[in-house]
Amino acid sequence: MRIAFLSSEVVPFAKTGGLADVTGSLPKFLAKFGLELKVFMPFYREVKRKNIALNMIIENQELGWQGRKERFSIWEEGQGLFPAYFIEKDNYYDRDCLYGTPAGDYADNGERFAFFSRASLEALKKMEFTPDILHCHDWQSAISLAYLKFHFGQDSLFKRTRSLFTIHNLAYQGLFDKEILAKIGLPDYLYNMEDLEFYGKVNYLKAGILYSTAISTVSPRYSQEIQTPEFGCGLDGLLKKRSHALHGILNGVDYSDWDPLTDRFIAKNYSPSDLGGKKECKADLLESFKLPLSSQDIPVVGMVSRLAGQKGLDLVCKALKDIFKMDIYLTILGTGEEKIQNALLAMQKKYPSSFGLKIAFDESLAHKINAGSDVFLIPSRYEPCGLTQMYSLKYGTIPVARATGGLDNSIQEFEPEGNTGNGFKFEDYSPRALLASLAKCVSFYNRRDKWEILIKNAMSSDFSWEKSAQEYFTLYKRISAE
Repeated sequence: MRIAFLSSEVVPFAKTGGLADVTGSLPKFLAKFGLELKVFMPFYREVKRKNIALNMIIENQELGWQGRKERFSIWEEGQGLFPAYFIEKDNYYDRDCLYGTPAGDYADNGERFAFFSRASLEALKKMEFTPDILHCHDWQSAISLAYLKFHFGQDSLFKRTRSLFTIHNLAYQGLFDKEILAKIGLPDYLYNMEDLEFYGKVNYLKAGILYSTAISTVSPRYSQEIQTPEFGCGLDGLLKKRSHALHGILNGVDYSDWDPLTDRFIAKNYSPSDLGGKKECKADLLESFKLPLSSQDIPVVGMVSRLAGQKGLDLVCKALKDIFKMDIYLTILGTGEEKIQNALLAMQKKYPSSFGLKIAFDESLAHKINAGSDVFLIPSRYEPCGLTQMYSLKYGTIPVARATGGLDNSIQEFEPEGNTGNGFKFEDYSPRALLASLAKCVSFYNRRDKWEILIKNAMSSDFSWEKSAQEYFTLYKRISAE
């Protein structure tokens, strides 16, 4: 079976979030089923800076674009378990950031990702690679399914191609003025309620929902949540209409990158049978944030997150004063909304001996926080899947999370009577609920017999990609037969 992946970011080449982790890991595990895979993404400046060994396989391919002939090239990286292909068009992708600057999104994102989608399909033609499944991810590649239906509909190469569209985060939909259709070469008649029109805009993500053979989301609970007005972001009616084609598959984790036994970023490796290294990792984390080393018996609460309202940072800001009344350390790593960043910086100045904060993307420090913290806080307003709780569990760092999306699917409330469960959850989106759940967790930290059981339960949780990849493989076989 032949599979073509289209994604705007893929680990290890370029990343802003969990989308890249998924599209960089899932193909490796799918390849074990004997699938023939090709993964396409834009050739960003970030990729070029990595100096990866690449081969140009298509040079100056012509594509009709906005009434003229545009050219692009294709580069291949074929050293891994699956080949990756990069669409090179420097005026679109040779920029410092993937989607925009702190001031906002790039104004031409509608054109940039439509070109990527169209060029990927043209590349498949040039390579004479007929995909059984075209697997597209999020709004940036969703428009390829409109091209597949309305531009390549009569092309013999794609006659048997079926499609899967994966929604990683429904809140990001790719909304553009209706004039974008003419710019990207799609018919104007698609600007209607039954096709791509959405409250006066053209909605790229809607193309993925409408024109795909099947739809998947990144956790079972999120697949249910997005069919409700609260989480549906205006598309709940359409998703309910296509509920028969909607599947929830929980993301997995690539434990070759996230394992305390082999992690190269942490101070000392450790395992469930020998937890001694975790104490050294805690000391190293405190030192990294210049927090007092004399109080290692105080629990450390860690967060690695985009600093945004969706991730519950507004709750954290409101609860900070009460959090520090619990006699804990708090360490936060991330970047995001300026308002939240400023609020956290102000609190860090107020509590310099208890609060460690770094406004940055730092892969090494992210691993240190997972290994050196005792508790991992994930208070998301909504969370399609979430990977950080899966990482923290592997490191024996106990999650305190809101019961939403994949967080609810992967965390089980600790029950001390039966010694079952791997973390703590709260339902209400409020500072009070967050504080109550965190206080409950800290109470068990002070009961060492129960805390050690909780750590062992957490570290025995298995979210490896094998199970999820099997579910995707089964889904591929099902939709390819339709």
